[in-house]
Amino acid sequence: MKIAPSLLSADFSKIAGEIALVEGAGANYLHLDVMDGRFVPNITWGPKIIGDLRKLSPLVFDTHLMIVEPEKYVEDFRKAGCDIITFHLEATVHAQRLLTHVKSLGAKAGISICPQTPVGMLEDLIEDIDLILIMSVNPGFGGQAYIPNSIKKVREARELIDAYNPACELEIDGGIGRKNIAEVVAAGVDVCVAGNAIFGAADPAAELQALRALAEPATAGAR
Repeated sequence: MKIAPSLLSADFSKIAGEIALVEGAGANYLHLDVMDGRFVPNITWGPKIIGDLRKLSPLVFDTHLMIVEPEKYVEDFRKAGCDIITFHLEATVHAQRLLTHVKSLGAKAGISICPQTPVGMLEDLIEDIDLILIMSVNPGFGGQAYIPNSIKKVREARELIDAYNPACELEIDGGIGRKNIAEVVAAGVDVCVAGNAIFGAADPAAELQALRALAEPATAGAR
């Protein structure tokens, strides 16, 4: 089980220290939320900032594009140093083509789905997906409450992956913390994104380690 701290909740006035803190505590990925103010009602950062962040850490950059027409920008994000590029199924017309294009750039290709989108929409794409990201909140802002019905989607996605593409990772993002991390991991999640739970804690490093300690027993019993 991997933990991906979301920099959306970090303090950018001391970002180098925040990254070093979670890296030292055993983070597996750094989760980077890219928002355009159109697909979601918030605006964050683009390739320039990610390129600068790339100089600060060797960790995998797990980039979540919450933007319209992601096909126009994936090359820029890859050049900036993104290792995994995840786009929304709802944001592009030709998802299979974009998956193939992202892979041709040397990155892993992920697809995210919003809470209202059925997992079954990914069935015809699953063999081309490197990572499925289940949104357990409506995308756009950090610190939202976890949607309980997300566990059903996690189980459905796990079944789809196990049946057709076991190498695909299953990730969840939104409201993940001490209360639910064991449950989602037991249901089959491979990567847990945690933003406010980690960076909003008095000791982010200790919180990351506490989340891992809660998840590891569930990992052993999963699937």
